[in-house]
Amino acid sequence: MQLASGMLLVATPALQDPNFVDTVVLLLDVTDDGALGVVLNRPSQVLVADVLEPWSDVVAAPEVLFRGGPVGTDGALAVARLCDPDDPPVGWRPVAGLLGMVDLDTPAELVDGSLAAMRVFAGYAGWGVGQLAGEIEEGSWYVVTGEAGDAFRGETDGLRRDVMRRQPGMLAWHVNRPVDPDMN
Repeated sequence: MQLASGMLLVATPALQDPNFVDTVVLLLDVTDDGALGVVLNRPSQVLVADVLEPWSDVVAAPEVLFRGGPVGTDGALAVARLCDPDDPPVGWRPVAGLLGMVDLDTPAELVDGSLAAMRVFAGYAGWGVGQLAGEIEEGSWYVVTGEAGDAFRGETDGLRRDVMRRQPGMLAWHVNRPVDPDMN
C-alpha cells in the first residue's frame, strides 16, 4: 500500500518499542525524505490551558496535550478538522481532506470558529528515508486508511481496537492477534 498523508499506522503486536506499543499514528507528511506523524491515543495529564492558554477554548475534549511521539517533545503540533473546506483559516496547512495542521503561532482568535475540532500534540514520530518502509516490511505496522474523527475521539483507549475492527477481510481479525501467534 502506498503511504500518504492522512493514513494511519497501527502498531502490530510485534512492535515492542515502548514509544509505540498499541499506538495509532496519523501520518501528517510523507515525502521522499521520510515521514512524520503523531500518536493519536496517548493523552497526557497536562492541560492545554496550562501551556498554550490561548488555544484552550479551541481544542476538542479532553482538553489535554497528547504525546505525539518521541521526537521534538519540547515543541507542539496542532491537528485540526475544518468546518468549511472553502474557508481555511490563517496558518492552515492541509494534510488530507478536511484534516490539516494549524500553526500555533497564529493568534487563536483568527482560527476560532473555522475549525470543527483541534488537538495539540507534544512531540511527533519521525522516520528517515526508507526507515518506515523497513518497519512496515518487518511487520511492525498495519497501514490503513484513516477517518476524520480518528484524531479527535474523546475516549482514546479503544481507538486501536476500533480502527482494526473496521478493516476489511482478515485484517480485522488481527485486532486480537498475540505477539507470538504460535502461542495461540
